[in-house]
Parts: sequence; structure tokens; C-alpha cells
Amino acid sequence: MPPPSQRPRALVIDRAWRALGPGPASLSGPGGAPLTRTVKLIVLPLVVRPALRPELATDFLGPAEAARLDALIRESGARLTATAQWFTLLKKVRRALGVVAGNPQDLYFQRCFELATEHGAPSAGADALAREVVEDVADAGGGRTVDALKDCLADPALRSRLDAELAAAWDTRGPTAEADAAEAVALAAEALESCGTPEPDSARYAVMPDSPAYAAMVEAGHGGLFGRVLWARTSGVWGGEDPPAHLGLTARPVPARPEVGRSASTATLPAPLDRTLFERLFVVLQSSSRREELPTVPELVGREAGRSCAPLGLYDESLRVTVVLGGRLAVGLDPLGTGDPVPGRTAAHRAVNARWRREASVLRARRMTVSPRPDPDGGRLDALAQDLRTPWTAYMRRLWVRLHGRDVRDAPLEDLPAAWSVLDGVARSVMMDHRARVRSALRALSANAVDAAVVNSAVVNSAVGDAASVDAAEPRSA
Repeated sequence: MPPPSQRPRALVIDRAWRALGPGPASLSGPGGAPLTRTVKLIVLPLVVRPALRPELATDFLGPAEAARLDALIRESGARLTATAQWFTLLKKVRRALGVVAGNPQDLYFQRCFELATEHGAPSAGADALAREVVEDVADAGGGRTVDALKDCLADPALRSRLDAELAAAWDTRGPTAEADAAEAVALAAEALESCGTPEPDSARYAVMPDSPAYAAMVEAGHGGLFGRVLWARTSGVWGGEDPPAHLGLTARPVPARPEVGRSASTATLPAPLDRTLFERLFVVLQSSSRREELPTVPELVGREAGRSCAPLGLYDESLRVTVVLGGRLAVGLDPLGTGDPVPGRTAAHRAVNARWRREASVLRARRMTVSPRPDPDGGRLDALAQDLRTPWTAYMRRLWVRLHGRDVRDAPLEDLPAAWSVLDGVARSVMMDHRARVRSALRALSANAVDAAVVNSAVVNSAVGDAASVDAAEPRSA
């Protein structure tokens, strides 16, 4: 816990942002707080600038630092309001041009801040400037768009060739001894013991010097060997019958051969190893803010056919090994503190679990697991509590997507510190996502309670009014 005189930096940012009023509404969430991407892409790098103000780079701030941060955000109020106005305009122009690739926040937030700094709020001629920016960002992708992917896979001859390549690659998979999986899991535990040691008086977690276990796993190809075992195994890989061997990476007992596919939707994406070629590349193209760094669409399609049939759906061995490390970490996650289903928890487990159990949303979920009272919102909060009983699914799915993105870009993880940075970052991301969903559920619950109170008040007032009318009409007896 921080000293009583210190305040969380996130809380200081939140309160200073709310004090700006409704001006930057398009950069804010429903409750008025800045969006996560607003903080990540605008507030921290462009307003706070921790590299120039290292005293503001920590998670907890003293009174003087907190006041300085608050002043910086308030002083930037007019610029942030103009940034929000430019963002609204760019989204309008984007829709008019029919641009759909990429996340608008990732693509435009920082460009909008630049426009606000240079031009102030949008004025005469702003539409033409906004059109130039949208077209420039779209052109920077070099045709690496979802529409280009659709056009590429619309070719019947290419689809037929890809389907034949998928069938051939799937048929050439070789079996692996179960002992390979056991050795990989044991080495993963050894590597994780080197991770997650807490720094003194800090909410962050450091990484110990590189572990020889990680290098040994990569050199021996344990990631690929482990992935081959999962093509046939459904349980027992992690040292017991529960949890499932695939940890949510597939909804099937064992993965099936990938298909080419024709469409995708973020709302209905299947588990990572159940996705088609189209769905795998759709995620890459949609989530990438630097599409110019990607291979061309034909190259992406050609390489993905082989990658989708490779062990764990990845080519690079360091990334496969990181999946094994992530799985070993995921099966030992215990946010609710309900027990120790996997013996031999490591320093990494202790670090992540300790951080997670401090979350207020987790504390509430823990109370719900032992409370006999029904969930007041019809099960939504209980479903969120259930997610904490099987945390490996959300963790492994997010981890795989990040590693797949690195594999597409040919960005391996050279050592254990680099791998731990990804593993720990995914844990934080899943934690914050769960926190946001709990907040959303509580806001909905609060709104329902207010609505019910208004209705009840109206009913009571109506009843009182009716009674008064009847009482006035009733003849009184002497």
C-alpha cells in the first residue's frame, strides 16, 4: 500500500479530467472519465510527458506532484476540447468516405491533438483538412485493409489453392510423446520462478535476470512439441484433469483443421484456434495502428495458411514457448483466493494474484461467492464473478492474439524479460477489462435502482393524490 500522503496517478487524472466539463465528451466514457486510450495516447504522452517530468511517471504521487499533474490537465482543457471536436469531425468524414479499417481512436487520437495544437477548434475549411487526414491515414496502410483481404479471398482459384494447402499441412502433423508436454510445463514453472519479484515500495513488478530455462525451452523446441501434444490431448497436460488442456484456445475437444473463411465480426469471433484464415487476419488488420509495417495482403494470406496449421497456430518458437509459459501462469491464477488447484505456484503467480486480489471488483466477487443473497441485476454480476473462477480463458485468448500479432510482424521475444513483459501486460489488461465490466454492471444496477425509485415515488404520489381526491369527495359525518 502507498503512504497515506500519496494518491494514485490514475485518480488524479480522472478528477482533473472530470473538472474539464463536457468539452472533451467524445474522448470520455459514459461516466465522464477519460477513455483508456485517451489516457494512453493523449494524456500521458502528449500532456503529462513523463519522459520530461519523471516525477509524474510513477503510479503514486505526492501532494506537490499530484497538484502539478492536475494543473497540467486543466491548463490543457481548451486544447483537449478542440481535440475532441476534431475527433468527432474525423469520424464523420471517415463514415462519409466509407473507411472501415482500423480503430478510429488508435488511428486519429494523436492526429486530432496535433490538429488542435496547430489550428485550435475546427473552423472554416476544417472539413477539407479532416478529409486529407483521413485519406492520409488510410493510404499509410498501403492497401492493407479488410476490404483488400475480402477482395483477395474472393478469387475462386486462390481459395481452392489455399484449401488444398491447409489440407496438406494439416495431414503432415506429426505425433509427440506426452513426456514432452510434461517437460515443457516443468521448465515453464522454473522460468516463472524468476519472474514477478516485487520492487520495494512499488506497485510494479520487476523481472529477475534472464532464466536459462527459457533459453533451453526455445533451443529444444518445447513450444512446438507442446503444441503437437495439444492436437490430440484434452486433459491432464498441466498436471491434473482440471483445467482443460487448451485453456479456452479452442471450444472443441481438440482443434480442427482451419478453413479459409469469407467474413468476420468482432462480436462473434470464435476461440483463437477455431478461427478461419479470414478471421485471423481480420483481427490483425483491425487492431493494427501501424498497418504499413505489415506484409502486403497477399503475403499475409500466403503465410497464414501455413501458420494456422503450425503448433499453437504460431511459427516462431519463442512465441510458442511464451504460450506454454502463459498457460502455466494462467492455470495458477486465483483471483478469489479460493485454493491452490495447481501445486507449485511460482513467484510470478504470487505477484499477479496479489495484485489481482487487491481489486475492489474482485473483493466484491469474492463476497458474492459466499453470499446467499440473489444477484440484484438478474445474474450479470454473478457471471462476472464466475469469470474469476476460470480466469485462464480470458488470459490465454488475449495472450494468443498478442503473440499472433508479433508472429505476423516477425517480432520474436528474445529472452525471458521480454516474454515476462508480455505475460504481465496481458494480466494487467485482463484485470482492467474485468474492472471496467464490473463498473458498467454497477452503473446499470445503479441506474435501474434510480428508475425504480422514481417509479415508486410516482406511484406513491399518485396513490396519495387519489386518496386525497376520494377524501375530499366523501361526505363528512357530524
